[in-house]
Formats: sequence, C-alpha cells, structure tokens
Amino acid sequence: MPNVLVVEDEMVLRMRAVDIVEDAGFTPVEAVNADEALAILESRSDIDLLFTDIQMPGSMDGLKLAHAVHDRWPAIKIILVSGQVKPSDAERPADSRFFGKPLGVGQMVIELQAMVGVGALRILPQAPMIQPAASIDALPRSAHEVELSAENDSLRVLLEQAGIDAKVLLKQAGIDAKEREAADKLQKLILGELHHRIKNTLATVSAIASQSFRAATSIEHGQQAMEGRLVALGRAHDLLMQISWSNASLTHTLSGATEPYDSLGARRFHFNGPDIRITSGAVIALAMTLNELCTNTTKFGALSTAAGRVEISWTIDDAKQRLRLSWTEKGGPAVQRPTRRSFGTRMMESLGQQLNGHVQLTYDPSGFVYFLDVPLNSIIAAT
Repeated sequence: MPNVLVVEDEMVLRMRAVDIVEDAGFTPVEAVNADEALAILESRSDIDLLFTDIQMPGSMDGLKLAHAVHDRWPAIKIILVSGQVKPSDAERPADSRFFGKPLGVGQMVIELQAMVGVGALRILPQAPMIQPAASIDALPRSAHEVELSAENDSLRVLLEQAGIDAKVLLKQAGIDAKEREAADKLQKLILGELHHRIKNTLATVSAIASQSFRAATSIEHGQQAMEGRLVALGRAHDLLMQISWSNASLTHTLSGATEPYDSLGARRFHFNGPDIRITSGAVIALAMTLNELCTNTTKFGALSTAAGRVEISWTIDDAKQRLRLSWTEKGGPAVQRPTRRSFGTRMMESLGQQLNGHVQLTYDPSGFVYFLDVPLNSIIAAT
C-alpha cells in the first residue's frame, strides 16, 4: 500500500489530512515540521508522496521542503497546500500540485489517487474517478465547494467594503496624503492578517466538524461533540483577544477552559503550579485539550459523581527546561480502558507531538490521569 508523508504543524488540520489520506486507501506517515519530515525520509525508502502545508515554523517552510525533497528524492510526488499563499508554477517543484485550504475531501481523494494510484478501496462512495492525466480543475464542484466559494466571495466583498469605508473616514478626518498612504499600508497589512486568520479558522472548524461526525455513534452525538469543541475554540479566541493575540497566562487558560464544567461554589477543579505566559498556539491547543478532558470526566469520569474532583498541577524543571502538567481524577467510578481511540484521544496525543513533547494517558482504576511533558521553549511566550 502506498505511503503518504503528511507534514502539518496544526494538529487538527493534520488529523484532517491523515483522514483524507486514509480515505484514499493509503497509509499516512505524520510529521509536524520540515526537520522531522526530512528525518523520516532519510530513515526509510517507502514514501510515495509528500503532502505538506506551506506555512510552517522551523528551519524551513513547506515550499523549501518540497524543493529539497524533489532534489534528493525526485520519484516522490508532491502536493502543497496553504490557506494564505499561492505559489506560482515557477516557484513550485516540477510536477507538484497546489491546493488552497480548506481542503475538499472528495477532491483531494481523487487527486491523491490520480498522482499515486488507487490504494486499498476505502474511498468515499460515489466519488468520480479520473485518469492520472486529467485536470482536477475540470471536475464539477460539490454543493459544499459551491457554498465555500460563496462564503469566500462574501468575505472578499466585506474586506473590499472595509477598505472603502476606511478611506472615506480618513478623508473626512482631514488626514493628508502622506499620512493616508501610511494608513493604507497599515490597513492592507491588517486586512491581510485578518483574511489569513479567518481562512485558518474556517479550515480548523471544517476539520473539527469532519472529525466530530466521523466517529460519532449518532447525528445527535456528533452535533454535541462538534458544538462543545467550537465553543472551546471560541473561548480560547476570546482569551487571546483580551491580550491582543500575543500570549496569555497558563493559569487563566486552564481556569477559563474548566470554568463552564465546575459546579457553582463546589470547587471541583483544584489548580497548583507557577503561573507563566504561554504562546497563542499553546493557549488554543490547551483549551481544546481541556475541553476533551472536561467532557469525558463529566460523562464517564470523576465529575460524573457528586464526590468526584480533578487536580490539575504543573511544575517547571529549570535544569532540563521542561514543563510537566498532570490532570488527575479522584473520587469517581472505577476507570476502564476504552475499546477504541476516539478523536478526542487522538487530539490529546497530537498536542504533545505539536509542542515537541509527549502525552501519556493512564487508565488507572482509581482515576484517569493525563500527563503532558513539553520543553519550555515550545510553550512559553517570549518576554
């Protein structure tokens, strides 16, 4: 079965890409950055296609990674994706393909199979097949793609109108031409960043929706899971907006994520650890993870009983420059190991990989324990 190397630093989007690869009938191999991807390629010779995001932190972005792979392993096919930039044909390696985010599942399944071949038949029902030489642009668009296109058109109109309104306000305020030029440049920078954040958020929401319904036992269960995750994402964004999207307090992040699940006056969550400022990426990842932990404990764990409680503690190892955080449930029903790995479990485990650390889940009969161990430089905000 062909192997596809998926390189994506955002954990939810990486899980979405992994599902696309599996739906195409191929085996995904995951990496969170270019350095890790190159290490994988140097250690094995069975990778058939590189599926990489362009915007990534680290020593090189996805475009440079693609060129490095094309130069060293020319037989490997390459797909580039991004929600912000669109490289020209001249900027991309020869015979590579580019797709903008959010990704359409059916379209990407077809493209993967066209570039690599048909894998184990786990493709979506009624997905049209094309020959390898056919162009994906010639395919009819699905209703979902039409809807996304309409949303993007609406967004473009809103951004253009915002630009017009800003120019009118500047003129009414009597600002001179030089000041207007500087203001125009600042406005374009702000609108560009806004557009980028909106597209990234739409891609994340699309991935959360897909993952929530993918393993749901019913539509109602999938809807509840999706709503909870979107609310958690919204709370994390609200916290970041309060401090201009730079960094936030670890204690504030943890208490904000658990507050909706705490009984009034009961203090069922107990915190113990030094407060530090953490990056915006860590805020969102921790908020999403805490939402999964809170949802599970209120349904099946310690907080499903009146006497149950959760202790969240963390320490900083100055010598090794690492943060260690644990979530320990006490006073609940006897814990049993789940029979399958859910989306929530995969998300929590992906967090450790995204932050260059690791996650350990312990299903002790006396209480479930979540443990996170990450290097400080992956989570702490620059001062």
